[in-house]
Amino acid sequence: MSAAVELAGVAFRYGDVAVLDGVDLRVERGDFLGVIGPNGAGKTTLLRVILGLVPPSRGTAHLFGGPPRAGLARRRVAYVPQRVTIDASLPATVTEIVETGLGAALGWFAPDRAEGRRRVRAALEQVGMAPHARSRLHALSSGQRQRVLIARALVTDPDLLVLDEPAAGIDADAQATLAGLLRHLHRDRGVTVIMVSHDLATVAREVVTLACLDRRLVFHGPPGNFLADARPAALFGPWAPLVSRGPARPGRE
Repeated sequence: MSAAVELAGVAFRYGDVAVLDGVDLRVERGDFLGVIGPNGAGKTTLLRVILGLVPPSRGTAHLFGGPPRAGLARRRVAYVPQRVTIDASLPATVTEIVETGLGAALGWFAPDRAEGRRRVRAALEQVGMAPHARSRLHALSSGQRQRVLIARALVTDPDLLVLDEPAAGIDADAQATLAGLLRHLHRDRGVTVIMVSHDLATVAREVVTLACLDRRLVFHGPPGNFLADARPAALFGPWAPLVSRGPARPGRE
């Protein structure tokens, strides 16, 4: 069986600026991968290459064994990009916002109305927002709005969920709720998760595998092994020890 993601020798440039350089990365199905790295390390660009939003300047990228833009692969992937916001003044309800994920991702393959409603209900239940299905956005907290965005991504029942800094701009309680949601999706629903985050401590506690990027892949392995490698520790300096905080998750090493 092919991996969820396979990158071989991937490079990417914006003009004369090298953003990624020779990245080899394999993400197995069922993995929960956390991607960390200093500012400007190429983390968001890495996700965009994985999703087929931009082609690599050099190297190859495969998603579920085929090109990232292949229709079948695209319908199996959900993406929550960085700094996406929903205008709270919109008159749309939570249900209507989540419904837009069906047409955006599936197009002509979108299900009929009854099946669409079932999927929306299921997605809202997964993120704990079913009681707010008829609420307007202005009535929701920032953390609840983030969960609506994740429900919108989950409405297609994806095999792979990709998130770019999903905890940015939400409070500590909302971050804890988000962590529990991603844990549930990974452990109980079998969703493969790739998450970019700047929060080393949270990432190390939640993920199964850690990738540290600084244009090149500096580290890829169990979070518990991170500090044993001098190069990642040098990148983060005094912040690196935060990775080892918190209890280890069973079966992670």
